[in-house]
Amino acid sequence: MVELKTDTSIDAMHTAGQVLGRTLTAVRQAADVGVSLLELDEVARGVLREAGASSPFLGYRPSFAPVPFPAVICASVNDAIVHGIPTGYRLRDGDLVSIDCGAELDGWASDSAISFVVGEPRPADVRLIETAERALAAGIEAAVVGNRTGDIAHAIGTVCRDAGYGIPQGFGGHGIGRRMHEDPSVPNEGRPGRGFPLRHGMALAIEPMLIASGRDGYHEAPDGWTLRTNDGSRAAHVEHTVAITDDGPRILSAR
Repeated sequence: MVELKTDTSIDAMHTAGQVLGRTLTAVRQAADVGVSLLELDEVARGVLREAGASSPFLGYRPSFAPVPFPAVICASVNDAIVHGIPTGYRLRDGDLVSIDCGAELDGWASDSAISFVVGEPRPADVRLIETAERALAAGIEAAVVGNRTGDIAHAIGTVCRDAGYGIPQGFGGHGIGRRMHEDPSVPNEGRPGRGFPLRHGMALAIEPMLIASGRDGYHEAPDGWTLRTNDGSRAAHVEHTVAITDDGPRILSAR
C-alpha cells in the first residue's frame, strides 16, 4: 500500500532530512586516513542525539538478516556495495567509502547516502562517484507527477549502463514515510512507462548503486549484511529522500 503524505507531513520529513544532511556532512568531515568506521558511527550517533532524532538503522532486522543491524550508519568500503557494518577498520589513503544513514524525527523518516574517497583519489573512482551522482540526479528529474517508477528506474539505469557500469540486481530505492521502507519499490533499472504511477504526496528514497567493472554480480559477506562485488571491483552508492509534488520533485535530504 502506498501512503500519500500531506504537505504538512512532507515538511516534517524535510525537517528529518535536514538532520540527516547534517549527520552525513559531519561524517564526511570526520572521515580521514586512520579514522575507524566505528568512530564515524559515533560521529553520526552524536549528531542524531543532539537533534533529538533516532536511527531507523539501529536494531533493524529484515527477513534476510541473521542479526539486527548494530549501527546507525552503513559504512561500505571499496568492493562493498551497501549495508557494510562499521568495524574497527581504519581508513587508508585512496579508500572509496559509501556512507548510508537514516534519521527519524517526530515520527517521520529520511534516508540518504554519499560516496567519497579518503585521501588521494584514483581518477577511476572520481568518475564512478560522479556517474552515481548523475544517475541520482536523472532519477530525481524523472520523479514527477504523471510518470511511473519505471521512468525513474530507466533514467538511472541509462546513465549507469551508458557509462559502462554494473548494477546490482534486486536492490534499489523504496517508498519512505512513517517507516524507512514502504511501498513502492524503485529499481535502478527498468522500462519507462511501467511500474507504479507517481502522484503528489508520494515520498521515495532514490538510490543508485554502481559497480565499476560493468558486471552485475555480487555476494553476501559472512556477516549476513554486507554486499560485495564478485570480482572485487569498487562500488559507489548515493541516495536522497524525495517528495513527489505538483511543483516537481522536492529533495528532502539535501545537504
